[in-house]
Amino acid sequence: MRILGVNIPDNKKVKVGLTYIYGIGHVTSAKTLKETSIDGEKLSKDLTSDELNKIKNYVEKTIRIEGDLKQLVKQNINRLKDLQTYRGARHARRLPVRGQNTQTNSRTVRGNTRNTAGSGKRKVDLK
Repeated sequence: MRILGVNIPDNKKVKVGLTYIYGIGHVTSAKTLKETSIDGEKLSKDLTSDELNKIKNYVEKTIRIEGDLKQLVKQNINRLKDLQTYRGARHARRLPVRGQNTQTNSRTVRGNTRNTAGSGKRKVDLK
């Protein structure tokens, strides 16, 4: 099954299957099914074309998803960078933005990876 360019697994319940769309989580999925009066316990392969159209129309009209949402997030981050805010500077340097600890975590993001010591033995090729 395909809704708005995203493949929804056939063997999942509709309320879970809708969460495969970027921008729709569990709460939004439940709200969508309630507004369209579709049973969320149905498997997605059991939906009729009429029910699919109801879901598609509701989501297109009320929820920002996929490309539009990703574009909006990117614009917001660029706005923070242009305003030279603290959060924008953290985004620009690819560091944690929301106050996370950086001394011990986020090493790979900072480029500070440490190699762990091996066993010390060299591998010998068998002939």
